[in-house]
Amino acid sequence: MRTIFKQSHGLQRFMLLLGFGLVGLFIFVAIFAPWLAPYDFNADRANGVIFGTQQPPSADHWFGTTVGGTDVLSRVIYGARTSVEVIVLAVVLSGLIGVPIGLVSGYLGGWLDRVLVLIMDALYAFPSLLLAIVVSIVVSGGDSGALGGILAAALSITVVFVPQYYRVIRNATLAVKAEPYVDAAKVVGVRTPRILRKHIFSNVSSSLPVIGTLNASEAILTLAGLGFLGFGIEPSAAAEWGYDLNKALPDASSGIWWTGVFPGLAIVLIVLGATLVGESLNDILNPMLRTRGADTSEADQAEIEHEFAEVVDQADSPAGAGPLVDPVETPFRELKGLRGNKWLRGRSGSRRCRSATWQSPSAPTPGRSRPSTACSSTSPPARSWRSSASPDRASR
Repeated sequence: MRTIFKQSHGLQRFMLLLGFGLVGLFIFVAIFAPWLAPYDFNADRANGVIFGTQQPPSADHWFGTTVGGTDVLSRVIYGARTSVEVIVLAVVLSGLIGVPIGLVSGYLGGWLDRVLVLIMDALYAFPSLLLAIVVSIVVSGGDSGALGGILAAALSITVVFVPQYYRVIRNATLAVKAEPYVDAAKVVGVRTPRILRKHIFSNVSSSLPVIGTLNASEAILTLAGLGFLGFGIEPSAAAEWGYDLNKALPDASSGIWWTGVFPGLAIVLIVLGATLVGESLNDILNPMLRTRGADTSEADQAEIEHEFAEVVDQADSPAGAGPLVDPVETPFRELKGLRGNKWLRGRSGSRRCRSATWQSPSAPTPGRSRPSTACSSTSPPARSWRSSASPDRASR
């Protein structure tokens, strides 16, 4: 975790911290829900006093009361516990099922790979919410109590996410299994389970945190959709934000905004937090999108300048010994990182003739330069550059 924070900077670090803060806040609320909520999620009275229906926010009820007379704040807090439980179960089960299947399918190939690809593509092409509804009905079997409802919702979301884990891990396995170290493990007689566990999984698992966090945000929306349509958890068994939004629909036209705003705001915030974490991790862990922090850039800058100074010293030696650095072959990031030095690149003669000139800003006169050319009428220029002090080059 500390390494991830070091690799982030600027707006990227702010987004990562904001995402972790929002997710951590909801996890904290979910764990300590019985102590944070002023009332039980299904309570409509306290000490024999009825709360009243659709009461506006007040000192006794900070978020007001619902059409059923329950406290909105208590239902939002307990709804966080339900959402976190379903999300954790769904993401963990999806990874436990999708990752091994993707490893085996990508490594073994053959008819097994073709069958699994066909099944996973069919599941992936099916509308996710409709698939979750069907699985929820089949799994719950009419029992949508606290434990059964949470398990049914988690399994219905798991079926939707398994193809995503499978496709990502399978594609990564197809690339990794062709590496030389995998072939070397086969030659020395390492068994297939150990190759999958030690050599392949360790090299394809870097994308799992990103998939997990992004799937978590999607799982929240799927759970809210199930509850909104009436296929979620029984409202008397557990609080659920989607169900509360469904019951708040008639209130919106009557000017009763608090019954729908606070559950909806909770959904937006937790989805935002999970998405920010997932996108930030993707930017940091993905080599194609990774941007370095300030500390790392300064260290690399110092190392590049030190190596460049050694090359300059060799080029400026009295004997003229030592090769010049070819600006054509030097990576652009090194040329860009050099401070106070200018690379001049030009062309002369035919298409096969190239020249490069290095000019030091500390030179006493602007004319001090070291040209280096490589000309050929029939072949590409050589990669090794000779010193301009060579008599043979000077005669040319």
